[in-house]
Amino acid sequence: MDAKSPPAKDESSGRDHAIRRPSREEAEAAVRTLIAWAGDDPAREGLIDTPKRVAKAFGEFYRGYHEDAAETLDRVFDEAGGYDDIVLVRDIPFFSHCEHHMVPFIGKAHIAYYPKGGVVGLSKLARVVDIFARRLQMQERLTNQIAQAVDRGLAPRGVAVMLEAEHHCVSMRGTRKSGVSTITTSFTGVFHKDAAERARFLALVQGR
Repeated sequence: MDAKSPPAKDESSGRDHAIRRPSREEAEAAVRTLIAWAGDDPAREGLIDTPKRVAKAFGEFYRGYHEDAAETLDRVFDEAGGYDDIVLVRDIPFFSHCEHHMVPFIGKAHIAYYPKGGVVGLSKLARVVDIFARRLQMQERLTNQIAQAVDRGLAPRGVAVMLEAEHHCVSMRGTRKSGVSTITTSFTGVFHKDAAERARFLALVQGR
């Protein structure tokens, strides 16, 4: 019997779409096919259990498809002592997988927001990064999804997000240039409107 996946939420567009999820057996058969295509024998001792391990690993790598950022941000603390200045969480580690080659890109996320009526637990921001990163991604889309989720969930006066990452599709294949960083940003509210606020965010990220 085919395994069925619940409707996946496309949080960048607001649309739901149902996707047939192959069974574990089908996934493992696909891994055996790829091993053979690469030139090895999927039946040899060292590879016999690899399809099971890969299927299990994929469940971890891409669990973000079955998690909801809105639920993560649904509890706001109103007792913040009237605090309304910038809140910044720097250096949130993340890894994701490039949707073009399915190889990792690894880096750090920096998230800031100006509260308006409440604040959220700091670990929740890291959780939002993880939810969207654990999908097949483009860094540009990932940056926007994080910013939009925080903006919708907290309704702050503004959100700023910066991602810095090294893409293994650049370092391991193609041009094979290691140590190359890609930086992307997304701003809403006061950060989008005011260049001075963007400059303040960037200075705080850089530790100035």
